[in-house]
Parts: sequence; C-alpha cells; structure tokens
Amino acid sequence: MTIYDELVARGLVAQVTSEDEVKNLINNGKATFYIGYDCTADSLTAGHFVTLTLMKRLQQAGNKPIALIGGGTTTIGDPSGRTDMRKMLSREDINHNAQCFKHQMERFIDFGDGLGQAMMLNNADWLLDLNYVELLREVGACFSVNNMLRADCYKQRMEKGLSFLEFNYMIMQSYDFYHMFQTVGCNLQCGGNDQWSNMLGGTELIRRKLGRDSHCMTINLLTDSQGNKMGKTAGNAVWLDPNKTSPYDFYQYWRNVGDADVMKCVRWLTFLPLEQIDEMDQWKDAQLNQAKEILAWELTNMVHGKEEADKAQAAAKALFSTGGDAANMPSTALSEGDFTGGSIGALMLLVKCGLAASNGEARRLVQQGGVAVGDEKVSDPTAQFAREKFAGGGVIIKKGKKVFHRVTLS
Repeated sequence: MTIYDELVARGLVAQVTSEDEVKNLINNGKATFYIGYDCTADSLTAGHFVTLTLMKRLQQAGNKPIALIGGGTTTIGDPSGRTDMRKMLSREDINHNAQCFKHQMERFIDFGDGLGQAMMLNNADWLLDLNYVELLREVGACFSVNNMLRADCYKQRMEKGLSFLEFNYMIMQSYDFYHMFQTVGCNLQCGGNDQWSNMLGGTELIRRKLGRDSHCMTINLLTDSQGNKMGKTAGNAVWLDPNKTSPYDFYQYWRNVGDADVMKCVRWLTFLPLEQIDEMDQWKDAQLNQAKEILAWELTNMVHGKEEADKAQAAAKALFSTGGDAANMPSTALSEGDFTGGSIGALMLLVKCGLAASNGEARRLVQQGGVAVGDEKVSDPTAQFAREKFAGGGVIIKKGKKVFHRVTLS
C-alpha cells in the first residue's frame, strides 16, 4: 500500500488539487510540503494532532516537511472558521510561542539539514519586510475580490463584519507558498479542510506569476459525532504541554471519547497497522473500552513518552478497582492562604483544582449534581470543607463520572 493509499484508507484525505500529481509526489518522496501554524498560544493542542501525525507519516515516506511558524500571519489573524476576531499578540509573545511549538513538534518529526529532514521556517522573515505598495503591485492583480468574498474562510466573519486586516490573510498565506516555492522548492501545501480557499490562492498566485504548477492537499478536521471540534473539554483546549494539561488528564480525555468516535480517532491519529484497526472495527460494547485504552495510551506515549503513558494508564485503572494506587492522579496541594476561618468553599475548591474555570461554572457543576468530595456528594454551592478533611493522604474530588482529582495539604 502506498502512503497516499494509506491516507485514503485512514479517511484522512479531504481535497486535493490534482490527485494523480499529489500521488506521484508523496508516493515517490518528491514532496517538499508545508503546514502552517499560527502562534496564538504557547502550546499546541490535541486539535493539531491530525496535522502533526500527517507530517510524521509523510516524512517516514521520504518527503520533506516544512513546519511554517506564522510569525507574520499571526499578527493579522486567520478568520477561517471564526465568528470573532482573533486576539492580537506582540512580537515577543509570538517568538516565545514559536519556540514552544518547535519543542513539541520534535516528538513527531525530525528536524535538521539532511535529505528528508524537516525545516522550521517563520513567515515573519519575509512578510514583515514587505513594502505594502510593492506587494500590491506584485501580487494584487492576481486576486479577484469577488472570488475572495465567496471563499468559505470568510463566510462566518462576514456575518459580524470582516475587517480589512483579516481580509488580507488569504493574500499573506498565498504569498507564503509563492515565496517558499521559489526559495526552498516547496511544491505541496497541506492543512485542514477549512483552509482550502486560502490554499488555492497560493497555487493560483504561483501559476499566474511563475507559470508553474503547485499542489494542495487538505485533511479532515478532527470532530466528534455531533460535528464539534475535538481537543476541547469544558470549553478549554486539551494542550500538549504537560504543565497546561497533565499527562493523566490528557490520557483521560482520549479514554473518555464517545463510542461513536473512538475508532475514527484510532484510524486517524495512531500508527497502528490498518489490519489491526480493521479488526478493532468489529469490536462492540465492552471491547470499545479496550479500544479507548489503546487510543489513550498510544497518543499519550506519542506526546509524553512511555513512562508517562504507563503511569496515566495505571492511575486511571486504579480508580476503577479496589485498593488501587492513585499516586499518579492529578493533584493540588492547598496552602494556609486557601482557607478562610479554617475552611474552604466548594466553588473555590473546584476553581483552585482547575476543575472549573470560574465560580459560575463551579456553581453549575454543583447544582447539576456532578461533584463529590470524598464520599460526600456536594449539592449546596455554599458548602464549606474544613482544613482537617484534606490532612493525611488527602481527598479525591470526583467531577462527573470520569474525572478525578486528589487534594492534599502543602
């Protein structure tokens, strides 16, 4: 099976500009391809998994990846798939985020100067030096405003008002492809299928300015069976940075995916052989829990290493067995300053442990009956817990049916 056939069999490929040409490039290791990452945070998320694993698969097949850091485009903000304008970041924040990204990407792809090794480029190196009038003269005539306004990437933003700043994003992304095509031989752009319009802008710019062909391939976005983007929980991203999402919580997120989504995630995100996945596709009922454990371990191992994956799995299993050791469970140590009059309120406790983002969210959790402190189900948002309750080995807080957190005293 060729690498392109494998991508199709895994259900990843969404759109390609020319299937025969793209097949020839990636099957024969002739693709120098790029995927762009705007530095809007200091960590990648689980939502980036599909593109990270795509880079790894294509590199293993002999192709050369370019991880393009959007130091320039991040200053504008991509309107694709959004109804609001992105937060503007400083140059210093963007550079810091870029270094964090590279550190995390190194777990997926090999960087270096050798044949087939990945490059990391930053479009700030060419975009920030552009002269606006010269840019207009060089590429402005290659873009039809009528066509741009019909692009999917602008539709949602048009409802609330598309700024001229964001309108330029397609031109900037197209210029990236045009620049790298000439300077480093980049002949293929990959990304999520919400980027299709932006990506076609690049191929058209290359065709009109250079008379050459270039290609694009999009992959499906990771969504659950209700069409919601995966990689978020309770409104918060599932981060690859262990300081933002612990290896245990990362494992638990994938262990708790819906029955309807688990095999898609196994097929898209893991490197298990397709023959094994085809067999797992026949699993039902209790076997789906085994599939979720396999998914969670494989992805945690990929991001955090085998030791952390084993610890997370052992901690998760301990919670559902008698006498299990919960030492590897996420925990929070309360200090004297967290107590008022020798006690702490239920809402503050949930926020302090990161189980709720705000007092309002904590109040809703309690009112919905989704919180237990030790063996005590909490139904009153004004409930108080004495300092002594957390002495010794601490207390386990349960949020819903599957989220556990240990609280101790510092």
